[in-house]
Amino acid sequence: MPGDRPEPPVHVVAAVLRDARGRILLARRTAGRDLAGAWEFPGGKVEPGEAPVAALARELEEELGIRILGAEPLVSVPQAYPHKRIVLDVYEVPGFTGTARGLEKQALAWSPPEKLASYPMPPADRPVVAALTAPARYLVSPEPESAAAFLAKLDKALAAGARRIQLRARALPAQALAALAMDARTRCQAAGAELLVNGEPGLAADLGIGLHLTSKQLMALSGRPLPAGQLVAASCHDADELAQAERLGLDFAVLGPVHATASHPGATPMGWERFSRLREGVSLPIYALGGLRPQDVATARRHGGQGVAGIRAFWPK
Repeated sequence: MPGDRPEPPVHVVAAVLRDARGRILLARRTAGRDLAGAWEFPGGKVEPGEAPVAALARELEEELGIRILGAEPLVSVPQAYPHKRIVLDVYEVPGFTGTARGLEKQALAWSPPEKLASYPMPPADRPVVAALTAPARYLVSPEPESAAAFLAKLDKALAAGARRIQLRARALPAQALAALAMDARTRCQAAGAELLVNGEPGLAADLGIGLHLTSKQLMALSGRPLPAGQLVAASCHDADELAQAERLGLDFAVLGPVHATASHPGATPMGWERFSRLREGVSLPIYALGGLRPQDVATARRHGGQGVAGIRAFWPK
């Protein structure tokens, strides 16, 4: 009835199991189950009163015939389906004894990490793939003071391990921005990092780099602005913008502000609880933004985030 509290989510656990070659185990959902035929990370429901790691150990022994040698939290994904809500707690398993077999007649596949995204999966598993294969931190540049100063800071960021960077330079003339983006692209490619440019689809297409859309640009589009293989992301602040990002097939979104931030003093922070509720409405990988630090990745992942994004606390001093 209207005004009733929503049903509590079903608590589910899943494991990231790796073989000696670094491949990751997927199990195919059997006929007669929800989302039959989809591939997922193996696991199952947590019983009332059961500890999550104990549930994980029980499910993997029942389903695969293995015993795990520990479990470390990776990400917790809240996900809404038409008929239920779940929270999927995913753990990295450092090792196990026994040989994994489909004891419930489920098909199994060992996939290289880079091929995980090619498997059809339930919506809750897509953010898990991103957590395993994409950067946990998304650096957003401040407005460049000069090309030389910007590139020197970019070099420091890359040397410190930054692997996904947004060039946000709204005040630069088009020619200067293009030149800076070309130099930044060269440095990012050499470091194995991804570069996205803010708000410039033509420049992104010309240089073969990623594009980060403003929320206004996002809502004005009727299709994905770049082909698959070129990253497209967007800034989002509510459920409608997230739904549009997913509808257009974007690669990830940034959602915030989670906390108050000096760059958007008039924006009302949403806090982690609302971030998590918005996250469950889509299966996109989502970075949390707003008043966060690089050390907040674990907190973001406990609430379903891919990780954290930011400017001041992330860009080299």
